[in-house]
Amino acid sequence: MNPSNQTALHPAAPRVIAAGNPFKEQHRKRMRRVDLLTVVAWASVAGALALWLADGGADGFSSPAGAFAAAGIVAGLAGMDLVLLMLLLAARLPIIDGALGHDRALEFHRKLGKPSLYLLLAHGVLLAVGYGLAEGLDPVSEAVALWVQVPDMWLAYVSTVLFVAVVVTSLVAVRRRFPYEFWYAIHLLTYAAVLTSLPHQFSVGGLFAEGTWQRWYWLAVCIGTGAALAHYRVLEPIVATVRHQLRITRVTAAGHGVVSVEMAGRHLDELSGSGGRFFIWRFLAPGQWWHPHPFSLSAEPGLFDGGGRLRITVRNLGRGSASLARLKPGTRVAIEGPYGLFSTASRSRRHLVLIGAGIGITPIRALLESTPFAPGDATVILRGHNQSGLYLADEILELCQRRGATLFHLTGRRPPGRQTWLPESEARSGYRLASYSPNLADADVFVCGPAGWAQSVLDDARRAGVRKEQLHYERFDW
Repeated sequence: MNPSNQTALHPAAPRVIAAGNPFKEQHRKRMRRVDLLTVVAWASVAGALALWLADGGADGFSSPAGAFAAAGIVAGLAGMDLVLLMLLLAARLPIIDGALGHDRALEFHRKLGKPSLYLLLAHGVLLAVGYGLAEGLDPVSEAVALWVQVPDMWLAYVSTVLFVAVVVTSLVAVRRRFPYEFWYAIHLLTYAAVLTSLPHQFSVGGLFAEGTWQRWYWLAVCIGTGAALAHYRVLEPIVATVRHQLRITRVTAAGHGVVSVEMAGRHLDELSGSGGRFFIWRFLAPGQWWHPHPFSLSAEPGLFDGGGRLRITVRNLGRGSASLARLKPGTRVAIEGPYGLFSTASRSRRHLVLIGAGIGITPIRALLESTPFAPGDATVILRGHNQSGLYLADEILELCQRRGATLFHLTGRRPPGRQTWLPESEARSGYRLASYSPNLADADVFVCGPAGWAQSVLDDARRAGVRKEQLHYERFDW
């Protein structure tokens, strides 16, 4: 592509704020969506149990055997509801991503894993005990009898084994032992576990008998969840890839072990204003097409009448990111996203503090370019071991000068044995985050960098009176 032959269609200039807090109502609306989603989640569990009670489910508590069986059914209904909630939290629904943020949605997704598994295991054990008491069998013999004699029940056993495998491999200690691709392949068994759990629910007994509200409710919930997953995890990425027609135009060095990958494509104006949010990229080159890479843009899309240009800046942190330096111009790129709330959409205050360390500086650069603020209302802090570690520093300096933001470069190693985000000299001089931003307590603070360093920044901000809603730090989970 030769940009000199094209007419630039500059993205809309970031809106300048004259006075007041234009993000107040935006923040209130987002918090209301969070409250609504919380109510819906709890209501789904309550609704499942209410329908069971409305169908006379409580009658089972009239005998010991019936009480065990009824408790088992309650555990199964609650467990299945939590599993479906887990799937929806991972489905990348815009309403969830825009309210909670992608990383918080996945955090709740992970937290529901163990309770779901425990409820499903309790479901099987309690039913075996209850049915065994009714038939004069011990729980083990009853479980074997269910496997052999009841249609579709063997699929329920397979489902339980798959759920155990997924939850165990999702434990942090276990997950870190395997490559991401291996863990992801195992995690896909969740869908197989759900599918194999469904037949016995509808074919065994009268719980979901034809004509009951329970049957229609669970059919609707299961079909709706499957449709959401198919649409947002499969169909939308395919449509976005076809629509934007991204190809790599060049790969350039942006520092030691750091490269910028530029891509050209169509309709990239639809992605403007996404500074700070991340995309999942798949570079369709031999040996790489199946590796997903979650990277933020390092600049707002550059737009031209014939299309546009995107840029990501990546540091060599492993085999996957190292391979990006060898990408050739012309390579096709599949895209998913944008995801996350590390953007203007999560702002709640007029004032702004942007802090980036290492390669975390690059999304800070994109956010600085797009988010609105008045001259004097924004502070930018770049942190690195040395000047060469302040990636894209020249571009950020130019942006700060043009937009009226205050810029600090902080370099040097942290003091040994002390929990701080500052270089040793600044830490020993008693500097704090508030030393760099006089409006810190009334500012949105965006932090991007290594987890331990970022936690120190967040702790410093909290000590200065910054509230939780004003702190924005996002892990690139996917």
